[in-house]
Amino acid sequence: MKRRTVILIFIIAAAMSISAFLRMAVFGRMPSGARLKRIKKSPNYRDGAFQNQSFTPDLTEGATYYTVMKEFALGDKKRQQPEASLPSHKTDLKTLSPNENVLVWFGHSSYFIQVDGKKILIDPVLSGNASPLSFTTKAFTGTDRYSVDDFPEIDYLFISHDHYDHLDYKTIVKLKSKVKTVITALGTGEHLEYWGYNPKIIIEKDWYDNVDLGNGFNVTLTPGRHFSGRMFKRNQALWTSFVLKTPSQNLFLGGDSGYDKHFAEIGEKFGPFDLAILENGQYNKSWKHIHLMPHEILQAAKDLNTKRLFPVHSSKFALANHAWDEPLNKIVENNKKENLNLVTPMIGEKVDLNNSEQTFTEWWKSVK
Repeated sequence: MKRRTVILIFIIAAAMSISAFLRMAVFGRMPSGARLKRIKKSPNYRDGAFQNQSFTPDLTEGATYYTVMKEFALGDKKRQQPEASLPSHKTDLKTLSPNENVLVWFGHSSYFIQVDGKKILIDPVLSGNASPLSFTTKAFTGTDRYSVDDFPEIDYLFISHDHYDHLDYKTIVKLKSKVKTVITALGTGEHLEYWGYNPKIIIEKDWYDNVDLGNGFNVTLTPGRHFSGRMFKRNQALWTSFVLKTPSQNLFLGGDSGYDKHFAEIGEKFGPFDLAILENGQYNKSWKHIHLMPHEILQAAKDLNTKRLFPVHSSKFALANHAWDEPLNKIVENNKKENLNLVTPMIGEKVDLNNSEQTFTEWWKSVK
């Protein structure tokens, strides 16, 4: 009897601990109330969840969660992360000339844009890891050169979706006093409100909704082929890419996405683009429907009809089994046939949005 009591107490204690853990602010909050009613009216929301344009299974046909976990367990962990600190440059974002049109990358899918007098921040993850647990999915040595303190006031904060490598609780909370307006897709605003953001500054839209920001700026939310979720229930918030038109630039800000027809649709409706930013990394044949594979990113760029291509989603976190530098090596090698204008800065290096002739070193090859 005593043994049963001890087991019962243990089970209750474990359940209470798990419940307390899942209520931590880092997990955010599911949409509810008026926001949920609006979500349910979306043509992209069916059967209790947001859906991709094309059928998109969680894993590739033939793959299972067992085979994926086995591959992770037996993969070459050493090559997934660089052995040395990654090189970087520290551009002072607060002292940029207001006349400069520049982009500064922070690794993975986080970057800052100053264009035509506006300051824009996309998917900032600056806390040192991309996970609800601080000791997992840590940033590579040398990649955390920037903190929230380095940012000027932000006119527009763009959030593509709510995964931890794109929506970072610690960074977003620290940014709160600097952000004038948030632009994101349906449902993601629930997390931000839960974390203390004023709902009046949050603009949430559906795919192909357009927002006139004034003074020659407007943004259209466009599809991706991906998924969302910070806990067990998926696709309660919408994932998105963005078409950002400014007085001088036409930019495609791509979130995570597998290859599909939407790239050509976006290129036809909104192209040509001066610059397209597409994910290039954390891919695997077992989830090829939700991330671009190395042979697909150049085709996606051609579909978009872009003058320049900036490959991101690499060089900061190990979220797949490939070598950390494989995405950059492969795109450079594959591009020898296509000869697209690649933008490959090191972290913190200024990209001149007005200079399509700007060249970049293959900095990753210097890392031993």
